Parts: sequence; C-alpha cells; structure tokens
Amino acid sequence: MAHPAFRAAAVRVRVPATSANLGPGFDALGLALGLYDDVVVRVAESGLHIDIAGEGADTLPRDERHLLVRSLRTAFEALGGQPRGLEVVCANRIPHGRGLGSSSAAICAGLMAARAVTSGGESRLDDSALLELATEIEGHPDNVAACLLGGFTLAWGESGAVRAIRMEPAQQVVPVVFVPSRPVLTATARGLLPRTVPHGDAALNAGRAALLVEALTRRPDLLLPATEDRLHQDYRAPAMSESMDLVRRLRADGVPAVISGAGPTVLALVTDEAADTTARLAGEGWTANRLPLDLAGASVLPLAGTAESDGPGAASAAGASAAAAGSGR
Repeated sequence: MAHPAFRAAAVRVRVPATSANLGPGFDALGLALGLYDDVVVRVAESGLHIDIAGEGADTLPRDERHLLVRSLRTAFEALGGQPRGLEVVCANRIPHGRGLGSSSAAICAGLMAARAVTSGGESRLDDSALLELATEIEGHPDNVAACLLGGFTLAWGESGAVRAIRMEPAQQVVPVVFVPSRPVLTATARGLLPRTVPHGDAALNAGRAALLVEALTRRPDLLLPATEDRLHQDYRAPAMSESMDLVRRLRADGVPAVISGAGPTVLALVTDEAADTTARLAGEGWTANRLPLDLAGASVLPLAGTAESDGPGAASAAGASAAAAGSGR
C-alpha cells in the first residue's frame, strides 16, 4: 500500500457514551447514550500536541501513551503510514472508569479521525475493518460496536472476524444513569468473574438476552424480566457493593436496572414519565442523569459550531481547536 496523503484541514469527531451487557447480554449487547466526547485532529508538520478539556484533563497523559493517540497510530498504520505531526484537542464529557465506555469512545474517535484526515481513508479502511481494529484495541466488541453504530447493537465473533448488527431501540425507552463518585477498573471487575458458571444460570441468561432484544426494540413493558442476569453482576458485587445494592433496590421497585458495563454506574431503562421519579431514587453519593438514546454513533462533524450547546468544556475545546487548526505550531 502506498503511503497515504493527508488532508490539511482539521476534522472533528463526536463519539457517544455506551452501556454494555445491559444485564444478560454479557460481552455482546450494547446501547449508545446521548453523552459525547468531541475530538479535533489536524495533521501538522511535526511533533505531537494534545489539549484536553473536561474529564481527564488533570490525569490523562499528553503524549503517545494517550489511548486516543495510540488508536490514531494504529489506524494510520492500517491506512499505510504515519503523518509527520499531529495536533489533537479533546473535549471529554464521558466519565472515566465508570462503565460508560470512555475507553471505547477514545478508541473509536482515534480510528474515525485518522480515517477522516487520510485522503481516500474510507476506501482504505472500511467500516468492517474499523470495527475489527477497535475490537483488537479494546479487547471485546460490545462497547465499540455501540459507539461506532449507535442505537442498540449485538456483536459477535465469527470465523475469526468480528460482526455487529444495529437495531433501533424503542423511542419510549429513556436511559437514566446513576454515576458514583468513585471509579472501578474494568480489569478489577473482570478479575472477579468465575471460569465456569452453573448450566441453569447460563440457560437463564440466554433466554433473557433473547427477550431483551424484543423488549428494548418493541416491548419495553418486558424490560424488567429481560434485564435479569446471573452471569456477571452478582460476582462483581464485592468491587461495587453500593452499585449492586442500588440495582436490587430499583428492581424491587419494578425499575429495570443493571450494572452499566463493568460498573460501577447503574443504568435504568424506563419510560419518559418515570424517568424523573426514577432519578430521585438514587440517594446520596450518586449523580443521576436522564440521557437521550444516541442513534447516530460515531460521526465526523463540521468544525464550525463546536462550542454551540455542547455542554461544559466545549467552548474551551473549540477555542483550542481553532488555535490548533490555524497556528501550524
């Protein structure tokens, strides 16, 4: 493959938060949520410059260790070669270490941005290859599939390849997320899972996961039984006891609630009428927010208007991106 040419203009990529598993759909089901990170990337003459606003501004590395930069590099390698320099601006709103897909968002943003700034990028790296790369970096496809495709997704492996389909979630479903103040590392949560589970539990989860496809797309009235899980949530309880207590309390009140991804965020899937009431059930120590469903997935957007109604941190990121795009530093 010939070394690619790169576009001079900066590109802006918007990526949604995601919730994986959704109870019984372990490592397979995902849902895209209307909470977004924005990334602006420009190919420069030399070096690497990273600006970060919002989540992780005080903790994320501003060098090649940054997950987004590593994802950019992986995509550029697949596209045929690295640019001489990069300027990257991040406006982060997805909480880190909370089970809302912040790492998948960074990965997908990096891959999408690299493709967008590469001339002929889409023909060199199609959507299937993008999903494969994202899964390779992340380790499992549930979050990255939802982040790339939007809506409600089912991902699986087949003959060594990663596949995913997108389904339209029912319009009346409103996600409410309960975010605790303390994170839990995904590796910690995964480390608590047993190597084997009882056959009866596996059978129950298979049935509930199948029911969840119907419940989340056409029959929201079935979401409470459809979100029952016996494969992973109880095993992870020692790492997030308060989260599991909240899940049990909500479910006892008839609210379809699950651990979001590897936790510790709790996700409730309710109707519009019940969303505000449900959000008030959290108690102290939780930030409860109702979110829209994201139906678009990762998107390349116009640079103009980055700061318009995009939430906290967007204005500073827009200013930084404008400076990066025009300075040639």
